[in-house]
Amino acid sequence: MCVRRSLVGLTFCTCYLASYLTNKYVLSVLKFTYPTLFQGWQTLIGGLLLHVSWKLGWVEINSSSRSHVLVWLPASVLFVGIIYAGSRALSRLKTSPAKICSALFLLAAAGCLPFNDSQFNPDGYFWAIIHLLCVGAYKILQKSQKPSALSDIDQQYLNYIFSVVLLAFASHPTGDLFSVLDFPFLYFYRFHGSCCASGFLGFFLMFSTVKLKNLLAPGQCAAWIFFAKIITAGLSILLFDAILTSATTGCLLLGALGEALLVFSERKSS
Repeated sequence: MCVRRSLVGLTFCTCYLASYLTNKYVLSVLKFTYPTLFQGWQTLIGGLLLHVSWKLGWVEINSSSRSHVLVWLPASVLFVGIIYAGSRALSRLKTSPAKICSALFLLAAAGCLPFNDSQFNPDGYFWAIIHLLCVGAYKILQKSQKPSALSDIDQQYLNYIFSVVLLAFASHPTGDLFSVLDFPFLYFYRFHGSCCASGFLGFFLMFSTVKLKNLLAPGQCAAWIFFAKIITAGLSILLFDAILTSATTGCLLLGALGEALLVFSERKSS
């Protein structure tokens, strides 16, 4: 059992790292700044893979009643906000957009970082804030509905379906649908390969996250997530064009300390 938990944790970390770096490459290096199309593609692939897995009997998806779907609908709207705003922020920020004591450290780091970022981008930080607000609201809504008739897989399946539909309709009014024709790497194999990889990696990350939460205690799960974030943040700074000053480094270390204290509090409570 211990070996199995470690394998699940390492699989999650690998998927987290690979998914982030691939998305960062597409959004920041290739500058594919059309989030309705990019996130719509990812959720379409994720939904199709999850549907195929269900039909093959690899996962169980319950046929939910209309009332359960309607109750979960606000969370699906927030999920779209999370992925859309996260995509916007990731394409503009060089660093990763990210219990009382730990919360104070995290708030202090988040508040100081914009003022000490030599590559400050107000639009990027705006979308990072929207992303974090949607994440917080999503988690609150998710916890308020427990115990829920929908499993984690059921919830994600509904999120995928709603995201594909909403982002498809939003691609025209946002201008992404026609602006993408001017994208310089539209017919390049490295763009096609990166987009395909991002779709599959996003699904594997979701699946490994569900497995991690179901198999491990909350404290152990938080520790693996923290480890994945640290490894990803370190490699992101090395691989991408990020300028680190002493003040920026201090803010990032302060945020890491807050995350570490959050993991410690989770382990103590579990």
